[in-house]
Amino acid sequence: MDSMGVGALPDAGNYGDQGADTFGHIAEKMDSFSIPNLSRLGLGNISGVADGRFAVSRPEGAYGKARELSIGKDTITGHWEIAGIETKTPFKTYPGGFPEAFIQVFEREIGVGTLGNYPASGTEIIEVLGEEHEATGKPIVYTSADSVFQIAANTDVIPLDRLYSICRTARRLLTGEWACGRVIARPYVLKNGKRVRTSDRKDFAVSPGAETLLDKVSAAGGTVYAIGKISDIFNGQGVTKAVHTENNMDGVDKTIEALSEDFGGLIFTNLVDFDSKFGHRRDPEGYGKAIEEFDRRLPEIEGALREEDLLIICADHGNDPVHSGWDHTREYVPILVYGKNVREGVDLGVRDTFADIGASIADYLGAEATAIGTSFIGEMVKK
Repeated sequence: MDSMGVGALPDAGNYGDQGADTFGHIAEKMDSFSIPNLSRLGLGNISGVADGRFAVSRPEGAYGKARELSIGKDTITGHWEIAGIETKTPFKTYPGGFPEAFIQVFEREIGVGTLGNYPASGTEIIEVLGEEHEATGKPIVYTSADSVFQIAANTDVIPLDRLYSICRTARRLLTGEWACGRVIARPYVLKNGKRVRTSDRKDFAVSPGAETLLDKVSAAGGTVYAIGKISDIFNGQGVTKAVHTENNMDGVDKTIEALSEDFGGLIFTNLVDFDSKFGHRRDPEGYGKAIEEFDRRLPEIEGALREEDLLIICADHGNDPVHSGWDHTREYVPILVYGKNVREGVDLGVRDTFADIGASIADYLGAEATAIGTSFIGEMVKK
């Protein structure tokens, strides 16, 4: 559940995120909030979550939360830590926009000038600069509090293949003194006079600097089935099969389809709408409705699980829609684990790192241990 944090970390103040609480603030903003399945698995029983409002007397899953060991609060840092990498040196950010020297080289290589080059909300900047972009053919470039270089374009002006090619050029250039974690293609279309981003977003990330859980599982002969933007986040490293998703519910559909296939290994799904459509746009009600929508699909996912399968629900950072600005927030992430051989009601406590999730997966699948993280499998799997 991309960005569904459950409360500010002790060091959140260092990031300007003191008091952030993605899930808790969403719950406060909803007139009615029905999440019976997440509650049943133990979400409300996690220490400090929504003041216990959604706690149940007998959770059906194991539950807990984890703090981020790495420095940062971005997508790559969170996902890589889940998979066993600690980021000690944060990815470089560009609060004043990218250096003019880079922009000049980039424009020369792609053969056209650019618009923007400042931190912005993606939905806002295409409204501000969209008309000029559509008239001149110049792509819109912008960044955020994350280490990202985002390139927006109307696909009637810059076709998708050309936009991806421009992004690959940026990816090649953004190293060394111009280092950047991700280049993101942000295509949009004009629909009924409104600029609407499409689901053809594509992330061009740096490769992990060490082996991750994905490498460990694939090296052990397992399938690593990446759904959504997972393959992009790991730059394909360790992935054996990848599928694109249109939205959260398409991600759920494709997860259920993957569960029906006959293989052993890891299905790693990112449901990005929570973050991109509601967290960044500071829409707590929309975020809450998206959580309810996912909650309604949980029984289908559970029904597709086989005897030895484990379902783990977590997040990669927070994105409190009530917090100021439009960027990620430094928060604990939830851990919910369900399966036919998981003991009910096990409190996994507060984990020292997101990497405990990856360490547990490696342990359960019999793969080589990740570099960091402590497995909780022994605490919750039936003997």
